[in-house]
Amino acid sequence: MRIQHWQDAASLLVGVWLVVSPFGFGFTGAAFWLTIALGLGVILFAVEAFVIPSYLEEWGEMLLGLALVLVPWTVGYEQVSATVSSVLSGILVILLAGWELMTDREFTTWWHDRWHHRAG
Repeated sequence: MRIQHWQDAASLLVGVWLVVSPFGFGFTGAAFWLTIALGLGVILFAVEAFVIPSYLEEWGEMLLGLALVLVPWTVGYEQVSATVSSVLSGILVILLAGWELMTDREFTTWWHDRWHHRAG
């Protein structure tokens, strides 16, 4: 197990924050369970990046980040702290995953080979 990108470690910390924050801020109802579930998903993808380094888990993290941004309004979080935590964490997860994709050699090689050599 090796950390190939520091963004994976940062995503792991965001996932831990998401799992712990409902207890610290006293989230209730759907906000409590969804924040923990999405946090566990972020942790799972971050740990997977340590075990099997690939750029594919970043797409999963981006989807979880998008879910974190949208879920407060689709479910209707009652607490402002739950909404702020979810949205900021989601934006951070998306930014970290995007940053990692842009700096990952495997992904940039795939992207270049796939999209820049189509004519011909």
